[in-house]
Amino acid sequence: MFISAIDFSLPIANPVLKFFLILVIILFAPIILNKIKIPHLLGLIIAGAVIGPFGLNLMQRDSSIILSGTAGLLYIMFLAGLEIDIADFKKNIWKSTILGLYGFLIPMLLGTLSGMFILGFSLVTSLLLASMFASHTLITYPLVGKFGIVKNRAVNISVGSTLITNVLALLVLAVIANMYSGGGNNIWLRLPLSVIVFSLIVIFLFPMVGRWFLKNYSDSVSQYIFILAMVFFGALLAEVAGIEAIIGAFIAGLSLNRLVPVTSPLMNRINFVGNAVFIPFFLIGVGMLLDYKAFFVDIHTIKVAVVMSVIATGAKYLAAFVTQKSLNYTNDERLVIFGLTNSQAAATLAAVLVGYNIVTGYTTDGLPIRLLNESVLNGTIIMILITCTIASFATQKAAYNIAFANTSIFENEEVQTPRERLLIPLGNPDTAEELINMSIIVKSKKSKEGLFALNVIDNSKSEADAEKKAHKILEKAEIFASATDCKVNRLLRYDSDIVNAVTSVVKENNITDLVMGLHMKKAISESFLGNLTEGILSKCNITTFVYKSFQPISTINRHLVFIPDKAEREAGFTFWLAKIWNIARNTGAKMLFYGTENTLFYIHKIYEQHHIEAEFIAIKGWNELFTHFRDVRGNDGIVLVLSRKNKASYHHKMPLVPEHLNNYCVATNFIIIYPVQSDDNDHTDFDLRNPSLIRPVEQHDDFGKTIGTMFN
Repeated sequence: MFISAIDFSLPIANPVLKFFLILVIILFAPIILNKIKIPHLLGLIIAGAVIGPFGLNLMQRDSSIILSGTAGLLYIMFLAGLEIDIADFKKNIWKSTILGLYGFLIPMLLGTLSGMFILGFSLVTSLLLASMFASHTLITYPLVGKFGIVKNRAVNISVGSTLITNVLALLVLAVIANMYSGGGNNIWLRLPLSVIVFSLIVIFLFPMVGRWFLKNYSDSVSQYIFILAMVFFGALLAEVAGIEAIIGAFIAGLSLNRLVPVTSPLMNRINFVGNAVFIPFFLIGVGMLLDYKAFFVDIHTIKVAVVMSVIATGAKYLAAFVTQKSLNYTNDERLVIFGLTNSQAAATLAAVLVGYNIVTGYTTDGLPIRLLNESVLNGTIIMILITCTIASFATQKAAYNIAFANTSIFENEEVQTPRERLLIPLGNPDTAEELINMSIIVKSKKSKEGLFALNVIDNSKSEADAEKKAHKILEKAEIFASATDCKVNRLLRYDSDIVNAVTSVVKENNITDLVMGLHMKKAISESFLGNLTEGILSKCNITTFVYKSFQPISTINRHLVFIPDKAEREAGFTFWLAKIWNIARNTGAKMLFYGTENTLFYIHKIYEQHHIEAEFIAIKGWNELFTHFRDVRGNDGIVLVLSRKNKASYHHKMPLVPEHLNNYCVATNFIIIYPVQSDDNDHTDFDLRNPSLIRPVEQHDDFGKTIGTMFN
């Protein structure tokens, strides 16, 4: 009775059974194919072909598959824009343009010639065919994320070139479609104007709305739904403007880039849902388009498919090769460029469907003569399969080689350097989440288990529910961190002296960094810094951060970093600077460094090799520093590097910091940093070339290698 109630006829119509089958494919395709070294992306496309209407006919490519697949395609393009390093993107904009032009012009030339002289098509048909070769879809982008090379320069320019090649290819499509739709010459005026309006809305309005929403609504579900809605709204606006939705999704990702830190729980949720559900649905849907039977019926279809696949692959490889030689990139970088730009899908499908639906006339039998015939339609699906296959193998091989080459030698050696361990004392549940977020943003991306949350219970007081409250705060911190795949080690101490409890935990757990918080509504007092200096700082010579959050750190536009004279002479200079770099990288915020020329010299050397969005403002000394507090604008944050008394970078006006913060920065995020400092008060001969100071940074953050070479 129970079994007979379920319809097992083919194709499957039961929605529960359909969804179960797709989930089984998504689950086991990577597991099985990884054993035989086949990229799982390719496996999902093949699986779609097997279960699709032209295979075993287990499932139709119905509206549910198309809807989820469309979301997956937009997701891929959105992630490409969201995860790109904006500073590197701006730095490499001309390199992206070079690759984009090569990637468009070479396929257009070869595609047009092959269409006319090999396949015998007309000039217009050949141009439309060539535009299909010129465009590309970042189907293999998840592979570079898997190997952790998203920030690589070749990946950066490949993603940037996507915008150029696809816009130019879709412009060719729009012009040809307009020729047959009777739209006249208005397209040359209408399309540029609509694209400009669309770009202004997405680039300027989206960040404003996004920053307002994320500042005022902290619910994780609401934030995710908001981001998803913005993606589809951007895609919709692109279609209204007359360009493909994938362009809208990509630009929406660029515009929201700085609002979603790489290490944030929100980014983790975006990646998880996309890679687990939407993107696999898209790949399976692409596979369902494959009609292999057509190749046993029409020899012309085979010829068209072979020519299309060879020209598309050869043209993209030639574009990658010319780009490599022009920019002096490595062979692996050339391969990753080729892998990312070779796969065809979205714009290619759009072009072939538009061309297939354009009827230029009728035969004597009354059959329509299409701009792109059935042979091109079926050949396109084969080309998509072949290019995605080649691109998957190329990207996987190149990404592996690049990731392996970038591995620091210190990761493979047993060196006696301290592991990064951040201690976060928590006493207020209202500040717990932002302190955890701050700690995750400043820590090294390689450190997944180095967070320690501490709650101290005063054992001189008898509160019945004190332990229960402490466990709730620590549990809350653990949940926040787990959303970013980070582990928090929970510590509970009984002590009548909080300073003694903190210093004991620091020594017992080999803590390297201390992150302390201030309540948003409370002002900072002079006595606070005095007690901090006399208490924890005098007993713990570790990098200490005092953080006050007025708004989420992800919504900060600029951080004004005030650095005292001779800060580069302190033992902890490289340690706190690495954390500043992490803030810039993970949030995309601009850093404004205020310091003396000598101090800025060292920071600028690092900046030249490890680019972040930054500006350098030279000041004469600490006396001039406070006047620049007036530079603070809305959505700015302040970072103040201070010093313990009688150290190289100490200034007698540092105790006035609380007064100035309370006067000028009441509604501003600020971070006060106390660096690690040498016990020796004479720093005139301090040597930054000491490997014991450089090696820990090299182990934690790749830009530390630059510091090592600077001072070695």
